[in-house]
Amino acid sequence: MSPSTSLVGVMQDRLRAKHYSPRTEEAYVAWVRRYVRYHRRRHPREMGAPQVREFLTHLAVDRQVSASTQNQALAALQFLYRDVLEDPLAGALNQLHAKRSARLPTVLRKDEVARVLAAMRGTPRLMALIIYGGGLRVMECCELRVKDLDLVRGEIMVRSGKGQKDRQTLLSHRAADALRPHLARVERLHVADLRSGGGYVSLPGALRGKLGDAAARSWPWQWIFPATRTYRDKATGERRRHHLHETVLQRAVPEAARAAGISRRVTCHVFRHSFATHLMEAQHSLRLIQELMGHRDIRTTMLYLHVMSTARAGVRSPADLLETHGSIDQRRADLSGSGWRDGDDGGARYVDRPNVRRG
Repeated sequence: MSPSTSLVGVMQDRLRAKHYSPRTEEAYVAWVRRYVRYHRRRHPREMGAPQVREFLTHLAVDRQVSASTQNQALAALQFLYRDVLEDPLAGALNQLHAKRSARLPTVLRKDEVARVLAAMRGTPRLMALIIYGGGLRVMECCELRVKDLDLVRGEIMVRSGKGQKDRQTLLSHRAADALRPHLARVERLHVADLRSGGGYVSLPGALRGKLGDAAARSWPWQWIFPATRTYRDKATGERRRHHLHETVLQRAVPEAARAAGISRRVTCHVFRHSFATHLMEAQHSLRLIQELMGHRDIRTTMLYLHVMSTARAGVRSPADLLETHGSIDQRRADLSGSGWRDGDDGGARYVDRPNVRRG
């Protein structure tokens, strides 16, 4: 086994011990592998801050990655040196953070949201409606389970969201009405899986050992948006069904936006931005919106103050306040009886005429 391979194994163990998300683990391991390959497979213990700086410069200059992508690569290398190699170099890498641009999110008007949703069909449309109605991230929507919904009270419990935090958010009445027949179809699919010896889903953490095998086949733990196909788990041999892959929705939303005639770039996350902005325009408190969005810092929520509709705030362009004038010929006719004439610069000048009495 090569040094880089054994290093990756240790890094994966440390990431899981600290309860990093699977996607963060995947991203960090990929960055470490790219770092090692860039330096011709030298072991990271043989390198230091100059090599890290060279790699980050390569990403920014040659690969032209964004500041957030560059900072993710730096975070992966900091974790490598701090938690895997236990090297004090990690502290010296703090100065290599790239400055992120202050960009405003894309936000749709309410009529634009309605047009995009009208151009969607089936499960993707229901998922987009839930995301817009509750401000969910795309993976938070994909990973919803039956037990996370309260159709009567209109609430969604988001489990292990960003930062491994739980939060409660809104479930619109429109989405609840659409969910009832959808859940009936999903339950029929689950019953068919049970009859064929399947019906299993993965449970988070060690809950399988705590709750027993029956929980993995129970209805409350089933995905609200299950995948169309089952798979055989390598460790247990069970026939399981995963949740619907996020790319299904990520492809459907831009296609619907184009069909709706939206000229801006529309992604799943735009629905989340629109949710927060429309709540703010409805004069709900910043603190409430922060809790619904799951923001750790209220300054993140305040960003939506900058994208609120200017028409809603009563702001008018000064160009709309200009007085309208007639044609140039009409203006000259109006000036013909006075001493004023059009100037070469488009303005007016006074001409002193001898036959005109000034009194």
